Amino acid sequence: MKVVLFGATGMVGAGVLQECLIDPRVTSILVVGRQTCGITHPKLQEILHADFFNYSDIQQQFAGSRACFFCLGVSSVGKAEEAYRHLTYDLTLAAAHSMLAVNDQLTFCYVSGAGTDTTERGRMMWGRVKGATENALLRLGFKAAYMFRPGFIQPLKGIRSKTRWYRAIYTALGPLYPILSRVAPRYVTTTEAIGRAMIRAVVDGYSKPILETEDINRLAVTA
Repeated sequence: MKVVLFGATGMVGAGVLQECLIDPRVTSILVVGRQTCGITHPKLQEILHADFFNYSDIQQQFAGSRACFFCLGVSSVGKAEEAYRHLTYDLTLAAAHSMLAVNDQLTFCYVSGAGTDTTERGRMMWGRVKGATENALLRLGFKAAYMFRPGFIQPLKGIRSKTRWYRAIYTALGPLYPILSRVAPRYVTTTEAIGRAMIRAVVDGYSKPILETEDINRLAVTA
Protein backbone atom coordinates (compact mmCIF):
# COMPACT_ATOMS: atom_id res chain seq x y z
CA MET A 1 0.00 0.00 0.00
CA LYS A 2 1.01 3.61 -0.60
CA VAL A 3 0.95 5.93 2.41
CA VAL A 4 1.40 9.66 2.90
CA LEU A 5 3.28 10.79 6.00
CA PHE A 6 3.31 14.24 7.58
CA GLY A 7 5.76 15.05 10.37
CA ALA A 8 8.57 12.64 9.48
CA THR A 9 11.19 14.89 11.10
CA GLY A 10 9.42 14.82 14.47
CA MET A 11 9.82 12.14 17.11
CA VAL A 12 6.57 10.26 16.45
CA GLY A 13 6.70 10.73 12.69
CA ALA A 14 10.27 9.47 12.52
CA GLY A 15 9.19 6.33 14.34
CA VAL A 16 6.26 5.81 12.01
CA LEU A 17 8.55 6.29 9.01
CA GLN A 18 10.97 3.65 10.30
CA GLU A 19 8.18 1.12 10.65
CA CYS A 20 6.83 1.92 7.18
CA LEU A 21 10.26 1.40 5.64
CA ILE A 22 10.67 -2.07 7.14
CA ASP A 23 7.08 -3.29 6.72
CA PRO A 24 6.60 -5.18 3.41
CA ARG A 25 2.92 -4.23 3.32
CA VAL A 26 3.94 -0.60 2.76
CA THR A 27 5.18 -0.35 -0.81
CA SER A 28 5.50 3.43 -1.14
CA ILE A 29 5.84 6.30 1.33
CA LEU A 30 5.25 9.91 0.29
CA VAL A 31 6.72 12.21 2.94
CA VAL A 32 5.47 15.80 2.92
CA GLY A 33 7.52 18.26 4.94
CA ARG A 34 9.16 21.65 5.07
CA GLN A 35 12.60 20.11 5.38
CA THR A 36 14.08 16.82 4.32
CA CYS A 37 13.93 13.84 6.64
CA GLY A 38 17.46 12.99 5.56
CA ILE A 39 16.70 9.40 4.54
CA THR A 40 17.20 7.75 1.17
CA HIS A 41 15.28 4.55 0.49
CA PRO A 42 13.74 2.89 -2.60
CA LYS A 43 10.24 3.12 -1.07
CA LEU A 44 10.57 6.76 -0.04
CA GLN A 45 9.53 9.82 -2.03
CA GLU A 46 9.81 13.27 -0.49
CA ILE A 47 8.03 16.52 -1.28
CA LEU A 48 9.32 19.71 0.30
CA HIS A 49 6.29 21.94 0.74
CA ALA A 50 6.25 25.42 2.28
CA ASP A 51 2.56 26.20 2.82
CA PHE A 52 0.84 23.65 5.05
CA PHE A 53 -2.48 25.43 4.62
CA ASN A 54 -2.60 25.05 0.83
CA TYR A 55 -1.87 21.88 -1.14
CA SER A 56 -3.34 22.81 -4.52
CA ASP A 57 -0.02 22.35 -6.33
CA ILE A 58 0.63 18.84 -4.97
CA GLN A 59 -2.91 17.62 -4.34
CA GLN A 60 -2.91 15.05 -7.15
CA GLN A 61 0.02 13.32 -5.49
CA PHE A 62 -2.41 12.14 -2.80
CA ALA A 63 -4.60 10.23 -5.25
CA GLY A 64 -4.16 6.49 -5.00
CA SER A 65 -2.84 6.52 -1.46
CA ARG A 66 -4.37 4.07 0.97
CA ALA A 67 -3.54 5.94 4.13
CA CYS A 68 -2.34 9.20 5.62
CA PHE A 69 -0.30 9.14 8.82
CA PHE A 70 -0.57 12.67 10.20
CA CYS A 71 2.08 13.10 12.89
CA LEU A 72 2.53 16.87 12.79
CA GLY A 73 2.06 18.75 16.03
CA VAL A 74 3.23 21.74 18.01
CA SER A 75 3.44 22.36 21.74
CA SER A 76 0.73 24.56 23.26
CA VAL A 77 3.20 26.04 25.76
CA GLY A 78 3.22 29.84 25.52
CA LYS A 79 0.54 29.98 22.82
CA ALA A 80 -2.85 31.64 22.96
CA GLU A 81 -5.77 29.39 22.07
CA GLU A 82 -6.40 31.10 18.73
CA ALA A 83 -2.78 30.64 17.63
CA TYR A 84 -2.66 27.03 18.82
CA ARG A 85 -5.95 26.24 17.09
CA HIS A 86 -4.62 27.67 13.82
CA LEU A 87 -1.49 25.51 14.01
CA THR A 88 -3.41 22.41 15.08
CA TYR A 89 -7.02 22.38 13.90
CA ASP A 90 -6.71 24.57 10.77
CA LEU A 91 -3.42 23.02 9.66
CA THR A 92 -4.64 19.43 10.05
CA LEU A 93 -7.97 20.06 8.39
CA ALA A 94 -6.28 21.78 5.44
CA ALA A 95 -4.39 18.58 4.67
CA ALA A 96 -7.40 16.37 5.33
CA HIS A 97 -9.71 18.34 3.02
CA SER A 98 -7.09 18.34 0.27
CA MET A 99 -6.70 14.57 0.49
CA LEU A 100 -10.41 13.87 0.67
CA ALA A 101 -10.98 15.91 -2.49
CA VAL A 102 -8.94 13.43 -4.55
CA ASN A 103 -9.25 10.23 -2.50
CA ASP A 104 -12.32 9.37 -0.42
CA GLN A 105 -11.10 5.77 0.03
CA LEU A 106 -8.21 6.86 2.22
CA THR A 107 -7.75 5.96 5.89
CA PHE A 108 -6.64 8.96 7.96
CA CYS A 109 -4.60 8.33 11.13
CA TYR A 110 -4.10 11.34 13.37
CA VAL A 111 -1.75 11.56 16.35
CA SER A 112 -3.54 13.41 19.13
CA GLY A 113 -2.63 12.66 22.74
CA ALA A 114 -3.81 11.21 26.03
CA GLY A 115 -6.18 13.65 27.70
CA THR A 116 -7.71 14.96 24.48
CA ASP A 117 -11.15 16.40 25.23
CA THR A 118 -13.83 15.08 22.91
CA THR A 119 -16.44 17.37 24.49
CA GLU A 120 -14.38 20.45 23.47
CA ARG A 121 -15.42 22.12 26.74
CA GLY A 122 -12.73 21.04 29.21
CA ARG A 123 -10.36 23.24 31.20
CA MET A 124 -7.23 22.33 29.26
CA MET A 125 -6.91 24.49 26.15
CA TRP A 126 -4.82 22.02 24.18
CA GLY A 127 -7.28 19.24 25.00
CA ARG A 128 -10.21 21.24 23.66
CA VAL A 129 -8.39 22.05 20.42
CA LYS A 130 -7.22 18.48 19.90
CA GLY A 131 -10.74 17.26 20.62
CA ALA A 132 -12.22 19.63 18.05
CA THR A 133 -9.65 18.41 15.53
CA GLU A 134 -10.48 14.77 16.17
CA ASN A 135 -14.22 15.41 15.93
CA ALA A 136 -13.85 17.27 12.64
CA LEU A 137 -11.72 14.51 11.13
CA LEU A 138 -14.20 11.84 12.14
CA ARG A 139 -17.01 13.77 10.44
CA LEU A 140 -15.24 14.32 7.13
CA GLY A 141 -16.18 11.10 5.38
CA PHE A 142 -12.94 9.20 4.90
CA LYS A 143 -13.17 5.45 4.36
CA ALA A 144 -11.89 5.24 7.93
CA ALA A 145 -10.30 7.60 10.46
CA TYR A 146 -8.41 6.71 13.62
CA MET A 147 -7.36 9.06 16.38
CA PHE A 148 -4.22 7.92 18.20
CA ARG A 149 -3.91 9.15 21.80
CA PRO A 150 -0.54 8.01 23.17
CA GLY A 151 0.53 8.85 26.70
CA PHE A 152 4.22 8.69 27.55
CA ILE A 153 6.15 7.75 24.40
CA GLN A 154 9.57 6.13 24.66
CA PRO A 155 11.62 6.91 21.52
CA LEU A 156 13.48 3.90 20.13
CA LYS A 157 16.07 3.14 17.44
CA GLY A 158 18.03 6.35 17.92
CA ILE A 159 15.07 8.71 17.59
CA ARG A 160 15.11 11.89 19.69
CA SER A 161 12.58 14.65 20.23
CA LYS A 162 13.41 18.03 18.70
CA THR A 163 11.88 19.80 21.71
CA ARG A 164 14.49 20.44 24.40
CA TRP A 165 12.28 19.96 27.45
CA TYR A 166 10.78 16.80 25.93
CA ARG A 167 14.31 15.45 25.52
CA ALA A 168 15.01 16.20 29.17
CA ILE A 169 11.91 14.25 30.21
CA TYR A 170 12.79 11.29 28.01
CA THR A 171 16.37 11.30 29.26
CA ALA A 172 15.16 11.23 32.84
CA LEU A 173 12.40 8.67 32.40
CA GLY A 174 13.91 6.55 29.63
CA PRO A 175 15.80 4.19 31.99
CA LEU A 176 12.54 3.66 33.87
CA TYR A 177 10.59 2.60 30.79
CA PRO A 178 10.88 -1.18 31.47
CA ILE A 179 9.41 -0.59 34.92
CA LEU A 180 6.73 1.82 33.70
CA SER A 181 5.67 -0.58 30.96
CA ARG A 182 5.04 -3.24 33.60
CA VAL A 183 3.37 -1.16 36.31
CA ALA A 184 1.49 1.29 34.06
CA PRO A 185 1.06 -0.40 30.65
CA ARG A 186 -2.06 1.65 29.93
CA TYR A 187 -0.09 4.88 29.86
CA VAL A 188 3.24 4.16 28.15
CA THR A 189 4.12 3.19 24.59
CA THR A 190 6.96 3.57 22.08
CA THR A 191 7.58 5.21 18.72
CA GLU A 192 7.88 1.71 17.27
CA ALA A 193 4.51 0.63 18.67
CA ILE A 194 2.72 3.68 17.27
CA GLY A 195 4.10 3.03 13.79
CA ARG A 196 3.21 -0.65 13.86
CA ALA A 197 -0.27 0.07 15.23
CA MET A 198 -1.00 2.62 12.51
CA ILE A 199 -0.10 0.19 9.77
CA ARG A 200 -2.20 -2.54 11.38
CA ALA A 201 -5.20 -0.20 11.74
CA VAL A 202 -5.09 0.57 8.02
CA VAL A 203 -4.67 -3.06 6.96
CA ASP A 204 -7.16 -4.72 9.31
CA GLY A 205 -9.18 -1.89 10.83
CA TYR A 206 -10.00 -1.48 14.51
CA SER A 207 -13.14 -1.78 16.60
CA LYS A 208 -13.27 1.90 17.55
CA PRO A 209 -12.04 5.17 16.04
CA ILE A 210 -10.24 6.53 19.13
CA LEU A 211 -7.22 4.55 20.25
CA GLU A 212 -5.84 5.12 23.72
CA THR A 213 -2.37 3.90 24.70
CA GLU A 214 -3.51 0.39 25.57
CA ASP A 215 -5.23 0.09 22.18
CA ILE A 216 -2.05 1.21 20.44
CA ASN A 217 0.02 -1.37 22.30
CA ARG A 218 -2.50 -4.11 21.62
CA LEU A 219 -2.47 -3.41 17.89
CA ALA A 220 1.31 -3.18 17.80
CA VAL A 221 1.74 -6.62 19.37
CA THR A 222 -0.50 -8.23 16.75
CA ALA A 223 0.78 -6.19 13.80
